[in-house]
Order: sequence, then structure tokens, then C-alpha cells
Amino acid sequence: MNQLIQTLSKPNPNSSILVPPRKLSRRALAIVGPTLPLLLSPLSPFPSLAQSNGDDAITASPQLNQVVTDFCKDPPISPKQAFLDVSIDGEPAGRIVIGLYGDTVPLGSSRFAGLVSGATGISYRRKEFIKIMPNYVQNAGVRSYGVDVELAQRTGSDLSASTSLVTEWDETSKRCPGTKNVSGSVGIVVLDPNKPPPKPKLVARQGRLEIDQEEVGLAPNGTEFTIALKDAPELDASTLVVGKVLDGMDVVKKIALVKTVKENTSSPYFRVAKLIGDKRAVVAERGFNRPYSKVLVTNSGLID
Repeated sequence: MNQLIQTLSKPNPNSSILVPPRKLSRRALAIVGPTLPLLLSPLSPFPSLAQSNGDDAITASPQLNQVVTDFCKDPPISPKQAFLDVSIDGEPAGRIVIGLYGDTVPLGSSRFAGLVSGATGISYRRKEFIKIMPNYVQNAGVRSYGVDVELAQRTGSDLSASTSLVTEWDETSKRCPGTKNVSGSVGIVVLDPNKPPPKPKLVARQGRLEIDQEEVGLAPNGTEFTIALKDAPELDASTLVVGKVLDGMDVVKKIALVKTVKENTSSPYFRVAKLIGDKRAVVAERGFNRPYSKVLVTNSGLID
């Protein structure tokens, strides 16, 4: 890194542009790694990009900051691509081809690729799309009795909390601020910002009554995924973007046209039940925006 900083510190004798220095974290510099050969070539139009400023930060020009911004908007795509074949009420709707951000979100991309290919023994095949919103569609992912435990054992991760995925989501949010769920983005659900807090309840343990915390609703397990139809900032607080649709947005739009169960969140009965954490409100909410037709992933996998 020190050698890299020294190289970046060399002035460009061919440039007469003077720019005010700005601080940029080493993490932000790290994400532009693939672009550095171009930036440092003799043909580079940029002046001095950076200079050493202690161990915690470097000084960077606005040009490098722009490179970082562009990199966040369009990360490099892994060689292998994912595909999802979709049917609506048993009729083939087409194929969605997805490019994965394996270099920038390796944990999330690996999780998605493993579920698409079935490498873990569990896959997205025969899994339904359960939510159709104005800005995105959402697949139910993999969740049934024993599946979370089995997948956690196979992948060596804690799916009940999705700890590692949440950490990667947090790092990505800090590294690339702003809306990441733009049109065509594919993300896996790692958080539920609307999940009600645990409810206190009395339980008997070894002949004594104790207060315990009862979880209301299920936490995401890092297998549900969304595909954005247009910019969907409402997803930024819950999803880790792992790739983008390269081909098949017409299929996503077909899914979006399926009729759904209308929301009833304005009902005072629902609002009160939601406020007090009533389980019936949680169950009812899961049914909102659910498609009347059966929208299924009939096949999935990886292609070169």
C-alpha cells in the first residue's frame, strides 16, 4: 500500500490542472483497485491523485472521488452469471440472466450463486415470488422446517441472524452511500427494519416463573431475494445488492403485471394490532401484495 501511495503521489508533468485535496478513506481507495492500472498509465489525464496523509487516510483529488462514485454505480461483474427460468400459472414466462458482483460483495454473491446452482443441496427451484410491489418483486427464498439449520451447517454460517451478510451490507452501505437498489438490481434480504420488537411473556422453568422474550415474526435468513423494477430506495435498509439483471427485464415486468392482494394497512384495526405486535397482524401483512397467480422459479443455475 505504501508503494501504491508513493506512486499515486507522483505529479503528472503533463497536467496543469490544480485541484484542492480531499480526504478519502483507504477502504474507498481499495474499491477502485481494478481501475488503477488505467489511472496510473502514461495516458492518464488525471493530475496527482493522492498523497500520503498518515496511516488512516490519504488525500485524493475530486477526479479519484468521481472514479469511486462511478465504481459504486457499476461494479465489475463476475465471469459466471446466474439464471432463473420463471413460469406464471404453469406457463413459461422466460429467463432472467443475472450478473453477480463477486469482487465487491463476495459473501452475498456466493450465497446467491450457491442457492441458484443448488451447490449446497438447496436451491431456488420451485420457489415462489410472494410479493409484487410498484418498485420491485420479491421471491420467498428457502424457508421450511429444518432448512435454515441444514443450510447453516452446509455453508458454515449463522442463517438465523445472517451475521456475516449483515456485516457486508453495513460495509457496502458505508462504502457506497445512496440508493443501491436501482432498476435491474438484484438483492438478498438480510434485515427486516419493520420487524416488531420481542414481546415479554411468562414461562415456567424448573418450577419457577421467569420473564422471557418472544420473537414476533420470522427474521430474514439471507435467502429471499428482490429484483428492482425501478429505483427502490425503500429496499436499501433491508437488502444486500449482489448483482444486476443483464437480460430478461421483460420477464420481471411480466411478473409485475400479475394481480395481487390489496394492502389494508390503513385499517384502524390493523394499525392497532400491528402496534401491539399481534401475530394476526403479522400474518395478514404477509398476504398483502401477494400475487393471485402462482409465479415460480422452475429452474435456476450458473452459466459461463
